Amino acid sequence: QSQLVESGGGLVQPGESLRLSCAASGFLLAHSAIGWFRQAPGKEREGVSCISSSGVSINYGDSVKGRFTISRDNVEGEVYLQMNSLRVEDTAVYYCAARWIADCSFSFDESSYDLWGRGTQVTVSS
Repeated sequence: QSQLVESGGGLVQPGESLRLSCAASGFLLAHSAIGWFRQAPGKEREGVSCISSSGVSINYGDSVKGRFTISRDNVEGEVYLQMNSLRVEDTAVYYCAARWIADCSFSFDESSYDLWGRGTQVTVSS
């Protein structure tokens, strides 16, 4: 059974960092582009970042550019989201998602993703 499991969330203060992980099982991660999304309370889910299957093509949402970095290790079967200079407005449940294509075209179109994790909570508060 194909599965994605997020980890690494937690409670941090503004300006601090967190590294989220997305572990894939049951399918070959190396064939899939992976996206990170987030949903804050009372808000719609928004795209955060996407990385192509090879890692060559990467996209970021405007609100996280320059602060977040996505990477992947296809051997280990994991995708990472390094989040620096966290802000209160970054508070959300973070989800990773896989699409059965290699590229990040239309990166933040949720309907283009085929498999979703259950999410990990990130809270930024002083």
